[in-house]
Amino acid sequence: MTEKKLLLGDEAIALGAIHAGLSGVYAYPGTPSTEITEFIQGNAIAHERGIHSRWSTNEKTAMEAALGMSFMGKRALVCMKHVGMNVCADPFVNSGMTGVNGGVVVLAADDPSMHSSQDEQDSRFYGKFAMIPTFEPSSQQEAYDMMAAAFDYSEQQKLPVLMRVTTRMAHSRAVVEVKTEARTENEMNYNAVAANWVLLPANARKRNDAVTAQQATLEDDAANSTYNSLTPSSSPKGEGSKSPLGIIASGIAYNYVNECFPEGCPYPILKISQYPLPKKLVRQMLTTCEKVMIIEEGQPFIEDIVRGVSDYHQPSTPDTPQILGRLTGELPRTGELNPDIVKKALGMETGQNYAPCEDVAPRPPALCQGCGHRDVYTALNEVLKEYENPRVFGDIGCYTLGFLPPYRAIHSCVDMGASITMAKGAADAGQWPAVAIIGDSTFTHSGMTGLLDAVNENANITVIISDNLTTGMTGGQDSAGTNKFEAICRGLGVPEGHLHVVVPLPKNMPKITRILREEINYKGTSVIIPRRECIQTLRRHLKQQKAQEKK
Repeated sequence: MTEKKLLLGDEAIALGAIHAGLSGVYAYPGTPSTEITEFIQGNAIAHERGIHSRWSTNEKTAMEAALGMSFMGKRALVCMKHVGMNVCADPFVNSGMTGVNGGVVVLAADDPSMHSSQDEQDSRFYGKFAMIPTFEPSSQQEAYDMMAAAFDYSEQQKLPVLMRVTTRMAHSRAVVEVKTEARTENEMNYNAVAANWVLLPANARKRNDAVTAQQATLEDDAANSTYNSLTPSSSPKGEGSKSPLGIIASGIAYNYVNECFPEGCPYPILKISQYPLPKKLVRQMLTTCEKVMIIEEGQPFIEDIVRGVSDYHQPSTPDTPQILGRLTGELPRTGELNPDIVKKALGMETGQNYAPCEDVAPRPPALCQGCGHRDVYTALNEVLKEYENPRVFGDIGCYTLGFLPPYRAIHSCVDMGASITMAKGAADAGQWPAVAIIGDSTFTHSGMTGLLDAVNENANITVIISDNLTTGMTGGQDSAGTNKFEAICRGLGVPEGHLHVVVPLPKNMPKITRILREEINYKGTSVIIPRRECIQTLRRHLKQQKAQEKK
């Protein structure tokens, strides 16, 4: 039995995982992947079955916990945004060596155009690097269907599967036909072979040989996959003649091509949604076309590989087609694609249906009115104007907006947790004052080890853990260290006399600025924790409280 639902791509992925017999989802919130875990947290089947869905401290712990569940024979989903792949890279790459017992699907949500990210990283490279199969749905329906296929394939090949989506796939809606019943969960078993999971060099060398030998099978499977297809031209051509153009399109870019040709694509089109890249199908395309255009969201991943297939290089000759795409300028080298961009690349007229509206004034992001981070930056700026060349090292979170007017308070923001370690490095170089500002969720994600380094050398830095009691930037998810930060700092060795908790409110400004001055002038590592609940979650909690009082 099936039914139709209107779903975000993220929701289709989540429901597909539940219906595929999921036992646990492990994730750290990060746009555009957050809604997957939130959907599972609110799903009735997941609640009834007790499917694990609590947020992990970071992506590395999420990946490792999923491997533990897989070790016991059950199916696990790991979710993160693309930069989270960097955090979980150690266990992720090694999972190709250990293999799996229960199926593991690692969902990476890439963010081309950097709507809420530091870079345009393309996670498909991680799949190739780790030598594991990669799926890339082209529609919400495929996103739902692929979850069951990915878990089955993971268990068949005894490898994790990477599933890659992009922002538009994750955050756009479509009608999806879904099952009305979920597959039963795997029974726990003890079939995991310890020699595969203990990556001593002697064991790992054997696994490396085995996984390397497996690549030919994975590529054959991709060539025969229902998710990859080579469709001939809808326009007839003379026998033996070549098509003037062929198109290779992957993921959501395949949808964009179809939008350009509502009556059917007049050129041969190779759809790619499962990797390793099926070179057999690519060669078929190359031998029947004068030119081949690669249309893919993200970096020129397919385009680079196609250029190496059978020594097809530019410039074109009568026997070798010209390869077109992002590297040759037909498509932009950076940013998201859309149907208008694809039409332009194909030489078609476009009405700029996806162009930005000139009637809407741009509104740069800003810290919410009433946000505690505002008072932290007000106090920090007030104190630091008394010093020559102070430097403030920021981190990933709402408080990164302190770089913008009216505060202009931070000088760096590189990755999760970098604030403390960069401040320490600057202090090692002789910088003073060196201040680090980090949020509560980011601190437990990646900041604690940096603070331990600082304490061990008594680095001359002041660390501000701006605690708003939630993971604010991604919508108010639970923060792993709530109500534990003082204990964590003491455990890491921060001196009791240089560990302070303050409430960031205008009325407390004299106390906060005094403590800031004292700790900046202290020649060692100190920590100040300004604590006030995020204004957005506070409103939500007050609304819930009023609703409860009315009952």
